[in-house]
Amino acid sequence: MDTIRAADAKTNFGALLDKAQREPVTISKNGRAVAVVMSATAYEDHQRVKLELLRQEVRKGLGDAERGNVVSAEKAFTELDRELAE
Repeated sequence: MDTIRAADAKTNFGALLDKAQREPVTISKNGRAVAVVMSATAYEDHQRVKLELLRQEVRKGLGDAERGNVVSAEKAFTELDRELAE
């Protein structure tokens, strides 16, 4: 994935849009990645994949609940806090 500076993206916006039709482009500002520009089709594909993964996880969770494979809210949040702290 190409990276271009924000100033160059502003100056060459049309070229940026053309390039984004072929592949995502990272925009950097002060040497730090701040955005990614991608085609509408690539974005829609990305959103579709995210939604399908979410649906799979929900189905898995519902299956676990039906089998009685559950944990208390306290335990779940404690585990989540531990993972976020890592």
